[in-house]
Amino acid sequence: MLPPLLTGRQITANLTDSQLLALGEGGWAVIEWETIPELVWSAAGRYADAEAVVDGRTRVTYAELGARIDRAAAACLARGVEAGDRVAVWAPNSLDWIVAALGAVTAGAVLVPLNTRFKGAEAADVLRRSGTRLLFVTGTFLGTSYVASLRRAAGEAAPEGRGPLPGLPELEQVVVLSDDAPPDFRTWKDFLAGGEGVATHEVRDRARELAGTSVSDITYTSGTTGRPKGAVITHGQTLRAYEIWADLAGLRPTDRYLIVNPFFHTFGYKAGVIACLMRGATMIPQPVFNVDTALANIAAERVSVLPGPPTLHQQLLDHPARDAHDLSALRLVVTGAAVVPLRLVERLRGELGVDTVLTAYGLTEASGIVTMCRRGDAPSVISSTSGRAIPGAQVRVVGPTGTPVPTGTPGEVLVRGFNVMGGYYEDAGATAEAISPDGWLSTGDVGVLDETGNLRITDRIKDMFIVGGFNAYPAEIEQLLALHPDVTDVAVIGTPDARLGEVGRAFVVRRPGSPLTAPDLIAWARREMANYKVPRTITFLNELPRNASGKVVKGVLRGRD
Repeated sequence: MLPPLLTGRQITANLTDSQLLALGEGGWAVIEWETIPELVWSAAGRYADAEAVVDGRTRVTYAELGARIDRAAAACLARGVEAGDRVAVWAPNSLDWIVAALGAVTAGAVLVPLNTRFKGAEAADVLRRSGTRLLFVTGTFLGTSYVASLRRAAGEAAPEGRGPLPGLPELEQVVVLSDDAPPDFRTWKDFLAGGEGVATHEVRDRARELAGTSVSDITYTSGTTGRPKGAVITHGQTLRAYEIWADLAGLRPTDRYLIVNPFFHTFGYKAGVIACLMRGATMIPQPVFNVDTALANIAAERVSVLPGPPTLHQQLLDHPARDAHDLSALRLVVTGAAVVPLRLVERLRGELGVDTVLTAYGLTEASGIVTMCRRGDAPSVISSTSGRAIPGAQVRVVGPTGTPVPTGTPGEVLVRGFNVMGGYYEDAGATAEAISPDGWLSTGDVGVLDETGNLRITDRIKDMFIVGGFNAYPAEIEQLLALHPDVTDVAVIGTPDARLGEVGRAFVVRRPGSPLTAPDLIAWARREMANYKVPRTITFLNELPRNASGKVVKGVLRGRD
């Protein structure tokens, strides 16, 4: 059994050697904060004058950020938010997102981040199932009025005595993060003004009721393979996981971090906002990935840290105007996916001079982090694996019967440790299906462990297809195809075949100006991989369909002719 989370409030002298070793590879470590509000207050004091957030023309220091978060927490208290109430944020990356979310958490609420790509009905479904009482929502984003979308999904003005949306009876208040709002909603300014009568000590007293075991957030899965489910994560799990992440990544107080990963995703919020609070790094939120905007931000703000999917970094490297921007401050890149071409790692280091390139693997149900490469790992390890289990977590690979398979053999990846969720919110059946009685989380991912414990994710179990009796793993095929110099992005699916049962179909994005043809690529593939892995058809696309988390939506590809 894993030892409990240690905090600065606890005495560690009486721990056994086994407990100390279980806490980390280099011995034991004390987590300074037990809750997220304590982290916010610590950062506001320790890094008071350092720049905390740059959002367009708005720049705030850590002291100012702490004051804004306290003010938002006071407003939550004034509006009747109680400890444990669910508070949702449906908005793109911004300073207001950070303040609203951390203000709610400081008031003792449980944060429910909503996917900005949700339609009104999808958002309403999560709000309903989570029992959300207060919602912070953006005005218009990517040409869509989120308020209007939610109204269509959940009804018009409610009868007296009900909330603003009759289809969401538990949703009592909606705050629009702008200067304009419908009469039955509140503006952000009006909401904050409501907390002016709440004393600071009331906010602090509420936050001090929290413990490391208190639930901090319910993050809903992306829903690419079914209805989203809410993973329940505590303050202690979050802080321990991202103290480890920040340490392994080598995040520094002087770093300037362009956060492109969406805040509604565990990685954007926790490896972004929470990790920066821990180290005093500057957060530069970008609402949507646009390569031109990213290049401009990196140059203008001297960005040094840029996590994101491989496609993000590929687009930066291949942009025709790249040399017109000063990218010399970039020193740390963290990426994660089944396909991370070795060539990409080498180009980041060679062409951009990035000192540290790391890969990692995680999932929402495991606090967003399971394995991670270490600084100093060889480029081949970084490109071909997602690193080793983080301290305090265990990884095993099992066959169909649940028995561990030999090293180098593919099987389902299981995870156990402090980072595994408490369960899916109000879904005991799905929880029992996902987590065994002895605490092993079934990830649904296929992977291979090497002799040193590095994990290579080869696919999703549901994506595997069988060619003439041979198991074919799309991610493995994708990684091989990505080695072709004219392939910049690729996704593979299985399609029915009268003779072999199933065969591969590849969707490929070519390098701009490339004359590559389907026969050319198939002929190349036949020289590079076993015949059963070779895609029988190639479809060229300008870009692959991805959700806001950067994952390829293979359901869209399967629906193509």
